[in-house]
Formats: sequence, structure tokens, C-alpha cells
Amino acid sequence: MSNKLDYPSASDEALVRAAQAGDMSAFEELVARHRDKIYARAFSMLRNEDEALDLSQEAWVKGWQRLNQFQGESSYLTWMTRIVINLCLDQLRRQKRLRAESIDKLDEELGGVERQMPVETPNPTAGLERAELRQRIDAAMSQLSHAHRTVLILHEFEGLEYKEVAKRMGCSIGTIMSRLFYARRRLAGLLAGLKEERTS
Repeated sequence: MSNKLDYPSASDEALVRAAQAGDMSAFEELVARHRDKIYARAFSMLRNEDEALDLSQEAWVKGWQRLNQFQGESSYLTWMTRIVINLCLDQLRRQKRLRAESIDKLDEELGGVERQMPVETPNPTAGLERAELRQRIDAAMSQLSHAHRTVLILHEFEGLEYKEVAKRMGCSIGTIMSRLFYARRRLAGLLAGLKEERTS
């Protein structure tokens, strides 16, 4: 076969087409090319090396099984990133089933509405020390889902723009705005709840 694909120099698109036709070597080239990015995405969500390895491997298995569903509307890497994000979200929901409530439903209901919420309460209760407030915020943050905690940290604490946060998290600006709105509301509710616990 004189026109055999030159794997290292071939585009992702050409490799995907070859892999869809059953060329396993083309798929292996795609894995070699993107596995670090897929693992990094899993690790950024799970913060656990073993789990990130397991789920990034599972993502590649699913990527192979579903390869014929890939139509090329986005880049292959974006498509694979979505697969691994979904697997990680499933894992996080399994770990925190009680806290997961219906995050997706709330996200849908809230749409892309944007509302400001100060990270620190403007009038903390008299005598509340800064360290205690910090502790309270940490306690509330730990109850948010990973996706909502991440979006708050990147936008509120690291000061990244929506565009940059969307790029880092591999989703649309609309999704980021929606998550941010939900996360702020949830955080405000948790902080209020913790305040009541202290005073009751």
C-alpha cells in the first residue's frame, strides 16, 4: 500500500477517518497524541491520580467504541474531552450522591443568568473573626460540586475571564455563566445556613 497513512504527520481528522475504517494504529496515534491532555482533565476534576488514570483509560475505550458517532462538528480532542468530563461527573455524583441533588436541572432552569454575589459577606456578624469567616467559606465551598467549586475558584479567586475559564474547563461561556450563577447562589445559601447553625 503506497498511500499508507504517515501517522505522526497526519492530521487528527485523517487519523479519525482511518480509525473509523478500522485502522487501530491510527487510533493508537490519536491516543498517544492526546492522552496527556485527557488525563490532565480527569485529574483536574478528581484530584486523585489512580481515579484519573482509570477514568481517562475508560474514556479512550468509550472513544473507540463510539468512534462512528464522531461527526467532526468539533475537534476530536474537544469530543474526547467531553467524554472524559462526563465520566468524571458521573464518578463525582456517585461519590456525593446526596449532595448532587439535581445540579443539571438547576443549571437548565437558571440558564445563563448572571448575578453578582460578594465572596465575603459585607456585614459579617459582630465579633466574627476573619479566620472564622475563612473557615466558614471553606466549609461551604467543600459542599459544592467539583465543577461549581472550580468555576468559582477560577473566576472569583484567580480572576480569570469567562472566556479563559470556558477554555480551561472545555465548555461554552454560557455554561460557565450558568455554573457561576448556580455556584454563587448555592454558596450564599450554605453560608447563611452555617451562620444560622452558629447562632441557634
